[in-house]
Amino acid sequence: MTPSATDTAPPTSELRERATAILADLTGRPDAAFHPGQYEAIEALVADRRRALVVQRTGWGKSAVYFIAALLRRREGAGPALIVSPLLALMRDQVRAAERAGVRAAAINSANVAEWRDIEQLLDDDAVDVLFVSPERLVNPRFRAEQLPRLVASLGLLVIDEAHCISDWGHDFRPDYRRIRDLIGELGDGVPVLATTATANQRVVDDVAEQLGTGGRDVFTLRGALARDSLRLGVLELGTAHRRLAWLAEHLDTLPGSGIIYCLTVSAAEDAAAFLAKAGHHVLPYTGRTDAAERQAAEEALQANQVKALVATSALGMGFDKPDLGFVVHVGAPSSPVAYYQQVGRAGRATERADVLLLPGIEDRDIWHWFATNAMPTQARADAVLGALAEADRALSVPALEARVDLRRGPLELLLKVLAVDGAVEYVSGGWVGTGRPWHYDAERYERIATARVAEQDAMLAYQALDSCRMAFLTRQLDDPHAAPCGRCDVCAGSWYPTDVTVAATSTASEALDRVGVAVPPRALWPTGLDRLGIRADGKNVTGKIAAAEQAEPGRVVARLTDLGWGGPLRELFASDADGRPIDAQVPAELGRACLRVLRAWDWAERPAAVVWVPSVGRPRLVESLATGIASAGRLTLLGPLALNPDAGAGRGASNSAYRVRDLWERFAVPDQLAEELREVRGPVLLVDDLIDSRWTMTVTARLLRRAGADSVLPFALALAG
Repeated sequence: MTPSATDTAPPTSELRERATAILADLTGRPDAAFHPGQYEAIEALVADRRRALVVQRTGWGKSAVYFIAALLRRREGAGPALIVSPLLALMRDQVRAAERAGVRAAAINSANVAEWRDIEQLLDDDAVDVLFVSPERLVNPRFRAEQLPRLVASLGLLVIDEAHCISDWGHDFRPDYRRIRDLIGELGDGVPVLATTATANQRVVDDVAEQLGTGGRDVFTLRGALARDSLRLGVLELGTAHRRLAWLAEHLDTLPGSGIIYCLTVSAAEDAAAFLAKAGHHVLPYTGRTDAAERQAAEEALQANQVKALVATSALGMGFDKPDLGFVVHVGAPSSPVAYYQQVGRAGRATERADVLLLPGIEDRDIWHWFATNAMPTQARADAVLGALAEADRALSVPALEARVDLRRGPLELLLKVLAVDGAVEYVSGGWVGTGRPWHYDAERYERIATARVAEQDAMLAYQALDSCRMAFLTRQLDDPHAAPCGRCDVCAGSWYPTDVTVAATSTASEALDRVGVAVPPRALWPTGLDRLGIRADGKNVTGKIAAAEQAEPGRVVARLTDLGWGGPLRELFASDADGRPIDAQVPAELGRACLRVLRAWDWAERPAAVVWVPSVGRPRLVESLATGIASAGRLTLLGPLALNPDAGAGRGASNSAYRVRDLWERFAVPDQLAEELREVRGPVLLVDDLIDSRWTMTVTARLLRRAGADSVLPFALALAG
């Protein structure tokens, strides 16, 4: 029997010649040479058809390895390479890089749905060398049914980019990545597999290697030194948010080239971008709230050096490739040194020097805690989802499932992915169904993960206080055996950055961050599923649009809890004691003055005539002092609080919309005396609460006031969550 083209590989010397020729095409340099380890990885994939894990620093050239291996396999007669890539920005960069090198590349993801049919035709015509897909495609029923089997049958190479996402222990765990283990198990023995990452400690390496070795296969691991010679690391403690922004406004232009300014929250990134733009810097925001087209335009502007910086969240993280990126600044610290290394690795890939500066904030711990508490599944939540799916006689969409379980959209989608990976549910055309396979909460596993997260946070704090080399510390956190002093960071060589902040700049930043007043749009639709929860009004199910005569008007809060300016004082105000109980106190004088500023600037159609407040179980003094203070200062009629159902506790902690409305529906009432007084009021009623989260408390209580005779209702609160 004559071996097929895919059964044989060229001799080693010939293979190296072919690989080097492709490298020259990729780089545009006839004298191009491989970095240590690059050819060894290519040889393992092409000559030996091995499964390989490559852990190398950012900028080392991992993409060159899989592009070259893919083309070599294609020239042997194999099918296209399938590259699983986690971010749209990364895919766009990779497709562009491939095309520049003459590699026929295409991507299937949520951003190019209109192109899918054309790409499928290219695949049918064998006109694609590498196909990029998001891990989420691997759970899409149509892709799994129509495209994946054909790809698997002819696949020349499987690549898992940013492979740390496979691991529970990775800083950016993505449940859909777990599907890759099943995909690997479906591959023939002759299909090589490559996993690449720059941010894996030994625990992650072991976890990923175990999954690559599915079926008892040996895994070739190539691990190099992770230190980046071009990066000059520093930490500048400035304390308050306004001093950090002032420093940026004064010194941003001194940083080399163009770069990225990272913030921990969407609100902080938007605030910082707006402030820096007003200070005369050409910057653009880049967050999860940024429109997809605007994101792409921002990436292109940074690539072309048309902006000084993108002010971004972690949405601009893994894989964004601008070889000459001159700097990375963090306004607030990521929660782990590993995630920090990943983000700073965007800089200095093709430059002799790039500056990396951390400006930590006093609010960082609070933000880390908030994100951590929303990350992991629980047995109770899993049981609720599995029970709802078992009771249904059809597949349930996420909105339909959300109406049946007490979970918000984001945590629900994450939980479904976890359950799908574990085989308890599966996504089919029309939605989610249960498989009947039992799912058990692995308490020990999740406790270990939670403990590891705390250790990572402690390590990030230790990084800020170092008296030894910062690069060595970061690479040791990644278990790099080559970790050594860099001789360039601010500990090794002294501060390389200016530390001064002028009074004028600080004052300007303070004024900007001192701005108050965030609009809160009213709810216009009732959530689906209220009929299932027994919610009725006037003998009818509550559904669809909220009647205009029962709606609130647009409201206001002083600030978001995540804002750089007033977010800090508000987070302190809403803190809990050591036992987890809300701390209740009167509104501080400074915050009271901020409230009056919001009210004076409010562009309402008609000035409010009276004040009603929402009674609070947890912070009754805070809410009452806020309402009475506003009424006194504005000379408004103080009508008092709504009545609280005597059986009402602190609330059941409902998280999604339908369950929140259920818990609120009979929680409040309009007392007879208040109803009588409302009918006498001529003008809007200002409805006061301490915190707006989902907006459902204001929606339900405004409805009660409108039905009791209020002409209109203007919601007002101290803060907006999120």
